[in-house]
Amino acid sequence: MVINKSLDPYKQIIAALLSDVQTSHSEVLSPRALRLTTQKVEKRLAREGMSFLTKTLPRLGKALDRALSGEVMLDAAKLAFKSLPNSKLPMFMGELFQLIFSHDGRVLPKPCVRSIKALRDILFVFYKLELPYDADQEQAVLSKFERTEEEIQAYSEKFAWMANYLDTHPTDYSPIAEGYYRRIVWRARRLLKEVFRTFDHRDIYPRHGPGAVSTRERLWTKYRWTSISPRIIDTYPLDAYFYASLGHVCDAYQEIQSLELKENSAKVLLVPKDSRGPRLISCEPLDFQWIQQGLGRAMSKHVEQHPLTKESVRFTDQQPNQFAALQGSYTGQYSTLDLNEASDRVSVGLVRLLFPEPLLGALMNCRSQSTVLPCGKILNLEKYAPMGSALCFPVLALTTWAILAAGSPDAETRESLYVYGDDVIVPTAHAANAIKQLEAFGLKVNRDKSCISGFFRESCGMDAYKGVSVTPVRIRTVWSSSRRPDVYTSWIAYANQFYDKHYFKTYDVIVQKLFRTYGAIPSIDMNLSCPSLSEVPEVYLPKRRRVNHSLQKLQWLVTDVRARPIKQYMTGWRMLLRFFAEACSTDHLFRTNDKPRRCGVGSHIVSNDKAAFSVSSYTKRGSSSLIRCWR
Repeated sequence: MVINKSLDPYKQIIAALLSDVQTSHSEVLSPRALRLTTQKVEKRLAREGMSFLTKTLPRLGKALDRALSGEVMLDAAKLAFKSLPNSKLPMFMGELFQLIFSHDGRVLPKPCVRSIKALRDILFVFYKLELPYDADQEQAVLSKFERTEEEIQAYSEKFAWMANYLDTHPTDYSPIAEGYYRRIVWRARRLLKEVFRTFDHRDIYPRHGPGAVSTRERLWTKYRWTSISPRIIDTYPLDAYFYASLGHVCDAYQEIQSLELKENSAKVLLVPKDSRGPRLISCEPLDFQWIQQGLGRAMSKHVEQHPLTKESVRFTDQQPNQFAALQGSYTGQYSTLDLNEASDRVSVGLVRLLFPEPLLGALMNCRSQSTVLPCGKILNLEKYAPMGSALCFPVLALTTWAILAAGSPDAETRESLYVYGDDVIVPTAHAANAIKQLEAFGLKVNRDKSCISGFFRESCGMDAYKGVSVTPVRIRTVWSSSRRPDVYTSWIAYANQFYDKHYFKTYDVIVQKLFRTYGAIPSIDMNLSCPSLSEVPEVYLPKRRRVNHSLQKLQWLVTDVRARPIKQYMTGWRMLLRFFAEACSTDHLFRTNDKPRRCGVGSHIVSNDKAAFSVSSYTKRGSSSLIRCWR
């Protein structure tokens, strides 16, 4: 049977990766074992196609991770792999599995961490490959989205009833019959009230996001308002938040007169994710996106600076979670929890119950109440905000933190919580209770990806075992022999990651493919501001060079990636509004010495940015191209 030619690049990479692993484990992996394993991979690729690399091998990898927890045993027979004689371990890479597990599938007292790292490098290398998805996968994602809405409806109604009662009886928690709920709700509300006690929800810097909107405005037409939700302007008046100044309001009087006050729905889109299928996001209407971006940024900055949350809840820095995962894998002190469908399970009733006024009013007034499915069906949302809303991430993180902090038995446990979106780290002693608390409020913990026992931990891209990073290189971008900027930059990055891991044969396979398609590529030691490889043979280095006398430096003619700018001119007031929103607010989110100010009347704008900002220049997503230039 002949393997499809389109699989050749991946076949060559997995063969080179196996060879690199054999080189580093030559004491247990013989050349004969390598040859037999490579032949087995070729046969299964011929029989199963790409799914062997993107589904079958990762399934074995997930079983490896779960078995490392010690709660389950590894059993190759359940994973479509032939077992070793008188053993539950797979024959595939069995020499390495035997250094980690006993023959009954239990973790050895002292497993070989190098072997764990090598196996995960092989098993997960193509797990995230962004392959095209079919109609069945699309329908499965959409059906899951609708099913989740039905599942959280009861939770949302329950929490909305609690919120309505507490609005009129703020000190009477007795109708909340379950003492478990009563205690956590009382503490969580107090915690969030304290966090946002000094927060001014009106002191925001609105701006547009880079993505599409459900109302279909292009990048350069986003600053002309045609319809606005009356809920939004109850909290964020037109003159102060949607126009550059009173002069703008006066000059746009006729436009304001024709402005429609109506509710627009969000819109569901399916975008490529990985080999498992598409990701569902919801495009927000233009007016909602404008305010959500400003409020979300202001909330995130405030939370990262508040004494109660600055060490526990983060939006810009994953390193605390990664370090805690690394430490937890060594000491067992911390456990990592993974929330399933996290953004879709924070119900609107739960947000009403936990968040304080006046912030709650702002959060409710700038959320979409419905979304339009690809089939045209309008779905009323029980979730607070689906993925795609700028408020989804901060509301999810704060809801998760408040529930866990309120349920913590002491201050030490509360201070040991680390939340980054749906990546949660808790003290291991508190992990079982943490799962119970989150699920009691309608959230769902993925127990297969949560690491509570054993010494394996994963959080925010850090996979660790006994204090050692075992994070594999994950190839996402599909290889193409035609010249494409995304392939060029991504595969140079993959090659460099393999080089850093000392997988030199794999590195050579990738760079040879790059050389054949793109020609000469600079090396990192040339210190050029363009994609560069870790090591390049002299024959493939750029040859043409010149001395740039004005810059007093030596330059080479190289391949680089550049997005083609789009010039679109707007009327003066709209250009000024864009300048206020984008140029003057750049990096305001986390400037600790710079308080963000709103667009509108009375705003005093001072831009500290050194780079010039062109109010008529745009960059269209996906419009990058490869160019030859001097660097």
